[in-house]
Amino acid sequence: MTRTAITVRRGAGHAELVLLTAAAAWAWVVLRRGDTGSGAMAWDLPAFLGMWTVMMAAMMLPATAPVAALYARTVPVHRTPRMTAFTAGYVLVWSAAGLPAYALAAGAAHIAATHPAAGTAAAAAVFAVNGVYQLSPLKDRCLTKCRSPIGLLLRYAPYRGPSRHLRAGAHHGAFCLGCCWSLMLLFMAFGVMNPWAMVGLAAVVTAEKRLPRGPLVARAVGLASLALALAVFWAPLLAPNLTGGGMTGMTRAYA
Repeated sequence: MTRTAITVRRGAGHAELVLLTAAAAWAWVVLRRGDTGSGAMAWDLPAFLGMWTVMMAAMMLPATAPVAALYARTVPVHRTPRMTAFTAGYVLVWSAAGLPAYALAAGAAHIAATHPAAGTAAAAAVFAVNGVYQLSPLKDRCLTKCRSPIGLLLRYAPYRGPSRHLRAGAHHGAFCLGCCWSLMLLFMAFGVMNPWAMVGLAAVVTAEKRLPRGPLVARAVGLASLALALAVFWAPLLAPNLTGGGMTGMTRAYA
């Protein structure tokens, strides 16, 4: 077996570790499904951030596994701790995104519980924002970076110091956040703790990043989201979290 083949195989092995981490996160979500809907967890910021971090790990890591495999090939020694740092940097970015997510979830709960009519308008705005961003040049740029990460990997080569791999993971996570933030905004409409929304959005993210026609998938999702922005006025239950059809723990606390 050649040295190149060994390197590729080891890189694939670290991709498998990333996928196992994602699988563990999905298992946690399924097993703790009842707890994540409780008002106590919804309103406790540390608990919310912990839940959000696990959710994002479950949803985002599968699409990132090929990038992790490529990055692992650039790490000649001590791969496991360094790839752990890379993955931690990536997840840390999504964990930080939990802070605005918490504020938005609280706002959505307040609207659904106290102003149902305004909830429909807010849902339309959420769908419209996602639709417009999905069709924007910035979305295309970030998606291109996520789909073809060779340029990013070359950029990480000059990184030095003990935080090198953490920084590389965070940098890649920032592009990923730039690519997918508007999709995560849809949790406002569907419910932050909605497992079916998690599955659907995770499928969209993976399709955008990994399928040959990923950019076409992104545009199709954008057009569908714009259509939902209009349809929600006739069918408010398309956005149950904002129109009162699917009360989360936060919403129940307001009601």
